[in-house]
Amino acid sequence: MTQTLPQGELGTMPGGTPVFYIPATASLQERRPRTLKHGDTFAVFDHNGDIVSGPGSPEGLFHSDTRHLSHMDLTLHGARPLMLSSTLRADNATLTCDLTNPDIYRDGELVLEHDLVHVRRTKFLWRGACFERLGIRNFSGAKQQLRLDLHFAADFADLFEVRGNVRKKRGTMASPSVDEDAVVLRYTGLDGRQRLTCLRFEPVPDRLSAENASFDITLPPHGNCTIFIEITFAEPDRSASPARLFRSGLREARHALRDSSSRMTAVATSNEIFNEVARRAVADLRMLVTDTPEGPFPYAGIPWFSTAFGRDAIITALECLWMDPDLSRGVLRFLAARQAATEDPEADAEPGKILHETRQGEMAALGEVPFRRYYGSVDSTPLFIVLAGAYYQRTGDLETIRTIWPNIQAALSWIDRYGDRDGDGFVEYGRRTEQGLANQGWKDSHDSIFHADGQLARGPIALVEVQGYVYAAKQAAAALARALGEVGQGTQLELQAEALRERFEASFWDEELGTYVLALDGDKRPCRVVSSNAGHALFTGIAAPERARRVASTLMDSRSFCGWGIRTIAAGQSRYNPMSYHNGSVWPHDNALIALGFARYGLMNDAARLLDGLFEAASHMDLRRLPELFCGFARRPGRGPTLYPVACIPQAWAAVAPLALLQACLGLRIKPESGVVCFERPVLPRCLDEVTIRGLRLNAGSIDIQLKRHINDVAVTVLDRSAEIEVVSIR
Repeated sequence: MTQTLPQGELGTMPGGTPVFYIPATASLQERRPRTLKHGDTFAVFDHNGDIVSGPGSPEGLFHSDTRHLSHMDLTLHGARPLMLSSTLRADNATLTCDLTNPDIYRDGELVLEHDLVHVRRTKFLWRGACFERLGIRNFSGAKQQLRLDLHFAADFADLFEVRGNVRKKRGTMASPSVDEDAVVLRYTGLDGRQRLTCLRFEPVPDRLSAENASFDITLPPHGNCTIFIEITFAEPDRSASPARLFRSGLREARHALRDSSSRMTAVATSNEIFNEVARRAVADLRMLVTDTPEGPFPYAGIPWFSTAFGRDAIITALECLWMDPDLSRGVLRFLAARQAATEDPEADAEPGKILHETRQGEMAALGEVPFRRYYGSVDSTPLFIVLAGAYYQRTGDLETIRTIWPNIQAALSWIDRYGDRDGDGFVEYGRRTEQGLANQGWKDSHDSIFHADGQLARGPIALVEVQGYVYAAKQAAAALARALGEVGQGTQLELQAEALRERFEASFWDEELGTYVLALDGDKRPCRVVSSNAGHALFTGIAAPERARRVASTLMDSRSFCGWGIRTIAAGQSRYNPMSYHNGSVWPHDNALIALGFARYGLMNDAARLLDGLFEAASHMDLRRLPELFCGFARRPGRGPTLYPVACIPQAWAAVAPLALLQACLGLRIKPESGVVCFERPVLPRCLDEVTIRGLRLNAGSIDIQLKRHINDVAVTVLDRSAEIEVVSIR
């Protein structure tokens, strides 16, 4: 992701290099906005259902990285209604806000006593449009005459402007057009594209201008009325009314979410709060998934990253592969279709490299930011191969692997030719454009890679986790090559992986630290820092077993494990700051990968501690959602975790982290070639006494399984199965 700095404009590194970041001028956690998404459209509302954007505020209705509505608020007789409740449906299909009137005075006289009129706002997004229904009801025994106003505006700001980047020049706003029931706001960008926001109302407003729709409403005693609003990004289409489109769209949106969720394995437990966390995780994933020609693809997060990120999508797919293999297939096909084929230094692109990020906004189109189609990540390429291998292990779908095998070969070629920049056998990164990201691992803040004394590392930099990803990629590619009949290449790849493992152990292990170092800098000096990155060496299997146990012990001591999760950087390190983006915070996806690594080495109790900690954190969060990250302050009795001010929420790889953590604790392995579901040394965390898994797909069948805690064991019971699927529990 892009780093966070506490300024309000585009920052620069020493020497004038641009730094892209999220300004910390307003706290998302303080606002706790309500978010909706469908496809390339997302919306950020306040708890009233209004959009009240301001400096540092992400509120707005966005489409294709442009804010198409920067303001929309509802008033009754010029006063803001009082909020009663603000609720997202459990499946994220709709936002419902219940409001009531305050005391309304006119010329010093009370003309409407509070709490007599109820307004229910129901909002949802569907197929490039935002729909709203206002249900207005009079609960008094007298006739009420109301003036309801909707004030609106569109600044057509590029998402990077909303994030804090200051542009020297912008496009031009055209004169709005106002019809009887519709307003169209227009902007022509410097890229030559015209962008529109069309608002249609039903019934026809009593007064309509380019900034306001006003309704004079007469409600009989206990009477009610309804107003419908449709917001689109094209010229008005009058083939159907806003009311009809609202009803049909809501029905279709709910059916689509239900259908996509039904593909996933269902989890229920003995802990109802954990069930809420799991249900929200699935709902958030389904909301963030965008249907593409290649299949389902999870956008990274709202508000700043609602677009395709290679690394995020791959890790998200890996985290929930056991529950939803279709998502992995979509991610693999999407990224294969956008793999770099030529060198393009301005995009940090090289043949075989996998996408980092893509953007559709005006600034990206003009090159004001380099992210139109940007390849500046060192780990997306090996992780692409890792996902391909894991997908095949989970499904046995050789046909998909055969289809993307040329892409896997190209990725392997990139690793050997471009990834190893200095020929030392390790994969390093170093950007090819000064506009690109300075650090290109998952910790991409400008200050996230440093030496023990706090000095920033000079590139090209070889990260500890990236060597593990490359090792796992070559092991995965070896297995795929053999499955495709390429036995010789498979043997060669295995030998390369083993040689890398030996080099890695010799160069990255630090006996005094009791863990692997964070990185090697451009002079091959080790960055002797205790970091969570080393835990990824366990996830990939590159760590020697005896050293894996040492790493786990280091990560689970109080310097790294804060009680909620493992910090990115251990307390006591030179740049440790529990309020930083990458230097002491807790990232759920990071912990999930580490937990899967613990399980690989049989460290099940450590995996269970991580699940307990992150579950307890989620139980304190609004809507039971784990955010992108939270602060790494030590856990204290009677207090929840400390939130990070501008963390995205929902964030795909954070949303599904509890599902990966559960898999780690259960030691769940799925073997399609033998039709076996295997639980290796399963444990249940302290928070769970029972777990029921329903609809776990394997080959052409599915199975329902229950795991139940006994005194010193976990019992595994088959509840139902639709095919010959064997369940094995290894203790």
